[in-house]
Amino acid sequence: MAAKKFTKADIIDALYEKTGMNRTEIRSAVDLFIDEMKEALMRRQVIELRGFGTFEVKVRKARPRARNPRTGESIVIRSHGAVAFRSGRELKQAVWAINDDK
Repeated sequence: MAAKKFTKADIIDALYEKTGMNRTEIRSAVDLFIDEMKEALMRRQVIELRGFGTFEVKVRKARPRARNPRTGESIVIRSHGAVAFRSGRELKQAVWAINDDK
């Protein structure tokens, strides 16, 4: 069974509980953080959050003969950017012991 999603609203609530700061200020700070990350990625900058991971844009090559799996129709895919994430050492170590055993 998949884990429950942890949304932006959940992050804001968790920060509110831990800090007691104003929810509106927390929401603004989280939104600004996300906007800065988007803008940096649009400039093709690598975002490194030590201990957590690295975000970067990788360009996927064009494919002239791809197939839509739903319809079987042949389509052309242009080259395009895709965000890639590599987890940092501390995050890898923190989640290493997680398994499906209940």
